[in-house]
Amino acid sequence: MSNQSVQTVSTSNDKFKVALAVVATIAGVVGFFYLKGQNKPALVAAGALLAGLVFAVLLLWTSATGRDFLSFAKESVRETKKVVWPTRREATQITGIVFAFVVVMAIFLWGTDKLLEFLLYDVILGWK
Repeated sequence: MSNQSVQTVSTSNDKFKVALAVVATIAGVVGFFYLKGQNKPALVAAGALLAGLVFAVLLLWTSATGRDFLSFAKESVRETKKVVWPTRREATQITGIVFAFVVVMAIFLWGTDKLLEFLLYDVILGWK
């Protein structure tokens, strides 16, 4: 039985679309900050950012690589919604347990270090 994975080869057209989408995104961000620095209304600056992002998503949607990325992003959001976050009380208890464990380990390691120091320098070598 062969376990070979199949890879899709993206065309140069797809690569060009992805590169153009990255450029559109960067242009939207740069436009946002440029217009914000020119004391334009916030709505105009946000519009430039939104236009760049929408254009980038449309370009990505037309390429195979972009569709794969967008479906991955959707699946990531879907999986994130499944996460069960702890309550504030649970988070506080867990944090307290971690701090207590750190303190206990620090004391243990300090004690082990001092014991080994005593055994090595005082008992075995007799340097002190």
